Amino acid sequence: MPPIPFQTILKGVSRSFYLTLWVLPSKVRPQIGLAYLFCRAADTIADTSLIPEGERLKYLELFREQFQCPSVSWKTVKEIQTSLRDFQKNTAEETLLTHLDDCFQTFLTFSSEDQDRIRSLVSTLTKGMEMDLIRFPLQNARDPFPLSIEDEMDQYTYYVAGVVGEFWTRMSVGHFQALRNWKEDEMCKLGIRFGKGLQMTNILKDLSKDLSKGRCYIPKTLLDRFELKPHDLLEPSTIHQLRPLLASLIRLTLDHLEKGWDYIMAIPKGEIRLRLACLWPHLFALKTIGEIYHSDKLLDPNTTVKISHASVYSTMFKSTLLVSSNKGLTRYYDRLRENIVKALP
Repeated sequence: MPPIPFQTILKGVSRSFYLTLWVLPSKVRPQIGLAYLFCRAADTIADTSLIPEGERLKYLELFREQFQCPSVSWKTVKEIQTSLRDFQKNTAEETLLTHLDDCFQTFLTFSSEDQDRIRSLVSTLTKGMEMDLIRFPLQNARDPFPLSIEDEMDQYTYYVAGVVGEFWTRMSVGHFQALRNWKEDEMCKLGIRFGKGLQMTNILKDLSKDLSKGRCYIPKTLLDRFELKPHDLLEPSTIHQLRPLLASLIRLTLDHLEKGWDYIMAIPKGEIRLRLACLWPHLFALKTIGEIYHSDKLLDPNTTVKISHASVYSTMFKSTLLVSSNKGLTRYYDRLRENIVKALP
């Protein structure tokens, strides 16, 4: 994959994932990097708020068809680019759409096996974006609409992140001799849980931002159980009433991330770069969860709950020192996790 413009685009659309991509072994970096760009392109299509939901659904389906048909329709790719590019508020996303045809050209240079893995990923992940547009059509910030039941939340986290863990596993097994003894289907299940844990972290972190768009990913059944309504969460002072429900969702997230830790520990010690590429997002999520639970401003739309740059770099440094020691890593992980669990009621 050429360093320009692809690496520039990747850095522009996601600085956190760019760190993961940077540390990945070169044998899978182009495929995983391009897969991420396709997923971001789909997200950009779904989030182009200056055009109606029906139009976005149409272009999302046209985009998905490029991964379900035997060949790419360059006419359709051009239509997506020209119809949506000028509506982008984010320069990096505009650049991504501008180079969408280049992305498909690069995609066609990959092996048929890698193409199939990316096709499966994008075909599934776009269902989550479609779900967003169908479930939250009005985007009424004054009266957010919730998902219905917990199974719906679980399905959503699979569509937008669990499937990434599945894709990552199949791509890794296909390229790393050291993973050939993995039971692929079992590791895919762990990878799915890993992805769900990362997405649950994002759902909790972005709660106020999503509510401001009229979207509530906390299902109605859970809100009812804790005697809350979606519009209650628009008031930042409700954070104290939200904490018991928040604790329940954090426990669910920690359960997913526990399976993610099992996944990381199954990566052979010699595969240092692959280990770090999984370690960093996992540990960032764990530290973010700690910030989420203790924040009094989680429901404040003017505040973004996140870990500091210093914490990001110290996490990277410490995990790099410990990457070849299962005992050292597990002690580090256990300490972070226990600090969160102790704080929960």
